[in-house]
Amino acid sequence: MNEIIISTLDMARLRTCISKARSGSLNAPVDLTPLTRELDRAKVLTPEKMPKDRVTMNSVVKLEYLNNQKSLKIQLVYPESSDSGQNKISVFAPVATAILGCKHGDVVSWKVPSGEALLRISEIIYQPEAAGDLHL
Repeated sequence: MNEIIISTLDMARLRTCISKARSGSLNAPVDLTPLTRELDRAKVLTPEKMPKDRVTMNSVVKLEYLNNQKSLKIQLVYPESSDSGQNKISVFAPVATAILGCKHGDVVSWKVPSGEALLRISEIIYQPEAAGDLHL
């Protein structure tokens, strides 16, 4: 299991999103347990101390599928900003939950209808903290 690191700002916002989803005021998948478990085990740092090689909220990353040689570029966003047409994937989506807090080079897995997908985080194209965008 990969060590994950999350910023204090992302942690607070994500806990709020989960609370809203559970109260019914935010559209969410039925089971938020995977995201909650990831947050519970995460190491938490201030945005200023976030390593540049970590996937944080609003990061743009390139992922490589290990089982079929395809790749995909996504932005990890809060649920209200998701837009699949622009590859803005909600943190509530399994793939986003799987990569949150992981580092460049990590391999993550998540369940798909045909079994399990394995992805490598091959590039972090943009990370807000590394770019100095500490408020995102």
